[in-house]
Amino acid sequence: MDKKEIKILLQEVKDNKINVEEALKQLEDLPFKDLGFAKIDNHREMRVGYPEVIYCEGKTVSEVKDIIKFMLTKDNNILGTRANEEMYNAVKEICKEAEYNKFGRTITIEKKKQPLTDSYIAIVAAGTSDLPVVEEAYETAKILGNKVEKIIDVGVAGIHRLFAKLDVIRGAKVVIVIAGMEGALASAIGGLVDKAVIAVPTSVGYGANFGGVAALLSMLNSCASGVSVVNIDNGFGAAYNASIINKL
Repeated sequence: MDKKEIKILLQEVKDNKINVEEALKQLEDLPFKDLGFAKIDNHREMRVGYPEVIYCEGKTVSEVKDIIKFMLTKDNNILGTRANEEMYNAVKEICKEAEYNKFGRTITIEKKKQPLTDSYIAIVAAGTSDLPVVEEAYETAKILGNKVEKIIDVGVAGIHRLFAKLDVIRGAKVVIVIAGMEGALASAIGGLVDKAVIAVPTSVGYGANFGGVAALLSMLNSCASGVSVVNIDNGFGAAYNASIINKL
């Protein structure tokens, strides 16, 4: 439950629209629900504005299914990251509304229709090989209530492609830049826009890319002042931070 829902509940008790026992029943799972193998943080949306997100990798199919089964009782929007198709098929058995992004490996369930922001987040990717990270960022930003524009395959090997989309990028409130190899795209965009740039290094690249470490170090050492950096392949983290900025 978020703060708005708590206030409505308390007002309904005050106005005698529901009794204290009914209100207690709605609040009984706060601050968290212990499932034995996991403790679901039902207090998180009230504290930070967004409900808990499920990191599915490393969990069993049944664990993911049981976590989502409980979360469905709260009528919140649900996001699961790094999920496989077997997990999605199990969730689909208990929730027909569940959607799966095969590239981004995300499970999304929209229980609350929310108005999208007027401003938008631009997700800019250097290459088509970066699409899995792009899609994770896209699904995260979307389920958190943001308008999103995707600009794909505009890396520095053909930088004229970037200039063709510069108006769309500059129109965003915040820009996520996703790049592997040497990660140069983040610096290039950082020097062209007056918006916050969140750089995501990807593990795409040949041997000396070191699974994304080369791109990470390049982005951390960027000469462009407005560039901040998240972890390798962390499209979720970039989109979460971008959503906070977009809603300021």
